[in-house]
Amino acid sequence: MKAYITGVGGVVGSALAPFLKKKGYEVIGSYYQPTTDINEIDPTIRIFELDLRDHAKVMEVINKELPDAIYHFAAQSRPVPSWSDPYYTMDVNVCGTVAILEAVKAARLAHEGYDPNVIAISSSAIYGDALQQYTEDNLPDESCALLPLHPYGVSKAAEDLLCYQYYKNFGIKTMRIRLFNCTGRNKDQDITGDFAKRAVKLEREGGNKLVVGNLTAKRAILDVRDLCSALYILNEKGSAGEPYNICSSHIFRMDHVVECLEEVMGVKYELVTDPKLLRPADEKLYAGRCDKIKKLGWKEEYEYIDTVREAVNYWRTKEFD
Repeated sequence: MKAYITGVGGVVGSALAPFLKKKGYEVIGSYYQPTTDINEIDPTIRIFELDLRDHAKVMEVINKELPDAIYHFAAQSRPVPSWSDPYYTMDVNVCGTVAILEAVKAARLAHEGYDPNVIAISSSAIYGDALQQYTEDNLPDESCALLPLHPYGVSKAAEDLLCYQYYKNFGIKTMRIRLFNCTGRNKDQDITGDFAKRAVKLEREGGNKLVVGNLTAKRAILDVRDLCSALYILNEKGSAGEPYNICSSHIFRMDHVVECLEEVMGVKYELVTDPKLLRPADEKLYAGRCDKIKKLGWKEEYEYIDTVREAVNYWRTKEFD
């Protein structure tokens, strides 16, 4: 079995590549403007640079490699930059997805019997404003309305719907992942990675003043290692054409991040609130139901403190400002 990962230079892609290799897959991956250190990827895994906006090159890669499973992660994956450059966000996320699907469509016509799974990571951001009506006792499932609130969310909703359209019209075996908060050891643009880096910097320089933002919001933060097992199960048992929420079932206030950090570091922090880290609007609760994928046999293995410990140990090995 051969798996192709677009966006192998991201947090999810760089974690999934070695995971699939251990499962016996031949793994290849492409990257463009990676957000992690691609030098950390197992050198026996073949990776190459590819801009998904180069549609002819995407067509060439799929036609040549004929992967059995395509994990499509490549994207402009942040809401804030999507406001400043919505054109780029749409081009990469929407047109890049079309490029993958069109390449698969062409390869299926050219090679008899070729019929890969295409597993695309969308985002819970596609639910947007619809999440406001839900509570901790009534979390959204995959039937939640799509009401995205920023260009990134709109682009991911389009990606999700494109995968459905190509399944219905052309029979391409797509599965759409609506991912809630997820983090990994090498992610630094979220609360887990940011706080882990701050804690390691304090460890190196001395002091116990930890700069924080809003710690009252509730989130469910999934470990990327658990996401990898979910993605593997979907390729093995998932139903083509279907959407799947993937979310941690452990919901907690953000001050729990500090509690875990204090336990891992053995330090009691003095918290200093930075107004710049406070958002004008911050969802009080951000989590979803994922009963659908659990019925396939998926379950979480990692507690959040395991995730924090992994992040701290990673940033202890890195140099940063």
